[in-house]
Amino acid sequence: MKTVLSSLLALIAGMLITDWHAAAAEAPPPRTRAEVEAVLARAPRPDTNSSLRPLHVLLVAGPKDHGPGEHDYPAWQRQWTALLAKAPGVRVSTAFPWPKPEQWEGVDLAVFYLKTRWDAQQLAAIQRHQARGGGVVTIHWAIGCDQDWENHARHFGLSYKAASYRHGATELRLLKSAHPVLLGLPGAMRFVDEPYWPFIGDRSKITVLATSDEKINQGDDRSRNPGDGTVETVPVFWSYEPPGTDARVFVSIFGHYSWTFDDPFFRLMLLRGMCWAAKEIPYRLDHLTLEGVKLAGIPAPSAGATNRIITPPVVESVEDTVYANRPTGTNRASP
Repeated sequence: MKTVLSSLLALIAGMLITDWHAAAAEAPPPRTRAEVEAVLARAPRPDTNSSLRPLHVLLVAGPKDHGPGEHDYPAWQRQWTALLAKAPGVRVSTAFPWPKPEQWEGVDLAVFYLKTRWDAQQLAAIQRHQARGGGVVTIHWAIGCDQDWENHARHFGLSYKAASYRHGATELRLLKSAHPVLLGLPGAMRFVDEPYWPFIGDRSKITVLATSDEKINQGDDRSRNPGDGTVETVPVFWSYEPPGTDARVFVSIFGHYSWTFDDPFFRLMLLRGMCWAAKEIPYRLDHLTLEGVKLAGIPAPSAGATNRIITPPVVESVEDTVYANRPTGTNRASP
């Protein structure tokens, strides 16, 4: 009887937690075509007479580790492979859950959206890639590391030891509006996603591009024992150039929810961050910003439309079945 009662209480508690997360984070309203096109119009016009250099992008994803519409690394990898393939001169390859040695060959840019340990062998692969001048982008929990955080920070600017976080509406403030990644974007934008804090490393060595103001003692991790209302500004996007290399790194802390990837402003920042990290013309992929996204007042593409790239919310991925032998699961107590 006690076992049954305990199971019932655990089920009820899980339902309450799920309902709380759903209530705390509802999908934001879509942006208008006019506001997005106004931002795109401020970027320099591409030189149609110049030839584009071949660009090899490696997308690295891992097993899904949260509920529907959250941390869907496999769906992102599949959808962004199709998205980037629409760009002239771009070759896209993929790795799951980590690139084999031969998969690094000829890669100009490696983009990571996954949760991994960042062990010594993985960091050695990053070091070799950066020593060749290769670019790196990390999205959301890809900045999380399980050990040797100072060494990890040397490659990515800062490191994150799963600590504090908050799901929900967030006002993003731009600090470097003239930076090519942010050119033309509003100085403040509303998103529904998840900031992290605190970070490990020397913040003076990175260029903080955008921030959010957070009550650092009242994150979701402190829901049962909240502290005082101290507010601090935490980095959400940054760029970094590892000393002693010709490499570049672009980091986005946003990316918890699948709908964020369908926000044209986020997508634009990510596309430009990828180009910047690859030492490419930052606006080369701007034309993909509106590809397949839902805009205010305009019906979303039908399910059978060929230009459908990302559609929030995303349910369990096909890859969740393909990689069923890999450990997966929902862990809402983690970032």
